[in-house]
Amino acid sequence: MKLLTFHRNNILQLGIRTEEGVIDVAQASEGHAGIPVTMDAAIRGGAEAIKALQGLAEQPAANWLLNEQDLRLGPCVGNPEKLICIGLNYKRHARETGMPVPETPVLFSKFNNTLAATGEPIPLPDNAVQYDYEVELGVVIGKEAHYVSVDEALDYVFGYFTVNDMSVRDLQFRTSQWLLGKTPDKFFPTAPYLVTSDEVGDPQNLGLSCWVNGELRQKSNTADMIFSVAECISYISQYMTLKPGDVISTGTPEGVVMGMTEKNWLKPGDEVVVEVEGLGKCANRMVYGISNLT
Repeated sequence: MKLLTFHRNNILQLGIRTEEGVIDVAQASEGHAGIPVTMDAAIRGGAEAIKALQGLAEQPAANWLLNEQDLRLGPCVGNPEKLICIGLNYKRHARETGMPVPETPVLFSKFNNTLAATGEPIPLPDNAVQYDYEVELGVVIGKEAHYVSVDEALDYVFGYFTVNDMSVRDLQFRTSQWLLGKTPDKFFPTAPYLVTSDEVGDPQNLGLSCWVNGELRQKSNTADMIFSVAECISYISQYMTLKPGDVISTGTPEGVVMGMTEKNWLKPGDEVVVEVEGLGKCANRMVYGISNLT
């Protein structure tokens, strides 16, 4: 299934994308017990929640079908407790940055203030210059994971999504800690869909692409990861308990501005589109800092 969220009455509603349109879960489930009506409830509900939503999606179309183009979409990941990112996780990306290929996963965090939806303007504050894009495969954990083996790790995944892990390089490398350059507001925009793991299959054979103003900048495959999705989940779970809804962003391939000889950093007016094969596109336009937004 492809799950999404959309705004109605200042509340994020849960939807299911189908060929006929978007199922408004709250309306379609009236009178039916046990069907989650928020993204968080769907993720935390596990297999039973997925089964209930699949049953809803199989019902005949009715007046609760919505046109996706009419909706103001929200981020697809709910309200994660932890948002963990993997740095330098593609071989060619590590080489283009001039950094050594890591021997263990490089972890850093983002916060919920960075969440944004496709179509939202991304403010570029005027206290930095080196704004960069990063197409990545995102993972949402579906059940509590602690000391999980690599062989079992993918069993803990609820679903996958496309994300742009945006960065501010002059802030990222101001100190040895990357946090400042990774956490400006709306610097983690997601594609509309959280695609359940059963529909994705092998996460190590997915194409990734990124365009800036229509120009292809990144084109790679998750097969180039240094540490697989399963290895990342297992590694993190040795040190902290992963909870349902937690997000892992698994790294970006080569082609970022930082790795180019001529560094044309993102600027207001630029449009960035990122896509992971089968998971949908995320498109956002860069604008002046939030203090200038009206």
